[in-house]
Amino acid sequence: MPRILVIGDVTTDIVVKPVGPIAVGADTPATIRALPGGSGANQAAWLAEAGIDVRFAGRVGAADHTAQMAVFADHGIDARLASDATLPTGQLATLVAADGERSFLTDRGANETLCRADLPDALLDGVDLLSVSGYALFKDRPRAAVLSLMENAKDRGIAVAVDPASHSFLRDAEPEAFIEWTAGVDFCFPNDEEAAVLTGTESPEAQLGILARYYGMVVIKRGAAGAMALDTKSGDRAEAAALAADVVDTTGAGDAFVAGFLAAHLAGEGLQAAIDAGIAFGARAVTRLGGRPGR
Repeated sequence: MPRILVIGDVTTDIVVKPVGPIAVGADTPATIRALPGGSGANQAAWLAEAGIDVRFAGRVGAADHTAQMAVFADHGIDARLASDATLPTGQLATLVAADGERSFLTDRGANETLCRADLPDALLDGVDLLSVSGYALFKDRPRAAVLSLMENAKDRGIAVAVDPASHSFLRDAEPEAFIEWTAGVDFCFPNDEEAAVLTGTESPEAQLGILARYYGMVVIKRGAAGAMALDTKSGDRAEAAALAADVVDTTGAGDAFVAGFLAAHLAGEGLQAAIDAGIAFGARAVTRLGGRPGR
């Protein structure tokens, strides 16, 4: 069975979906749930759902280390979580609109103190692919740790995938810097907004062409418009339309897409089959609150 190592954030998501417009200064009925989240952690859960042997590394607050380990174990994930004695596990307030689109208020907490000691080289033992959430690259300390591990993976001949993860953080970090950090990796999975920030153009065709200069395979997640992919080594291309779904919450849809795509790729399926698998997983993710498959 293929094994993937995922590096990324762990959060507790306070998901709020109002029933109707918010009554400012008054009460608005809403569905409110505290759910496990984090882009990398969500991706790991969906990879496990796809039957992949998953190892996950991240950092959480010491107070709920045991509880977080149990959540990962429930998904069948080999979690290697460092504990932070000062900062709590990251938290997000997720506001879900009527159409399922989500916006985040983000407190990254312990995720921002991820360090090289949390990512020993032994994490790569037996791994076929290293998948990195872009959230781990936006602060100096975790970025230095992750980039060092990525170099080790390359030296071992292990494929590396990166999901830029947040167009607002990406813009703040400067897209040129992100490309400098990640150029040469085997897979890049931006969504359409992230691709626009990285390339300076809204044209999907132009985005593919520009990003193909830096990455072995570019896969652009376009939400309701589907997805498109280019293998820059072979020149193969694939596109797929989005599947009809009863959209409840789009949180984690991109994470699920990456998991479906990578699982199909590691199973030896072609580019079209991989993008179709990503679309199918993304369509499943939007039908429930939160970013992980149900248990």
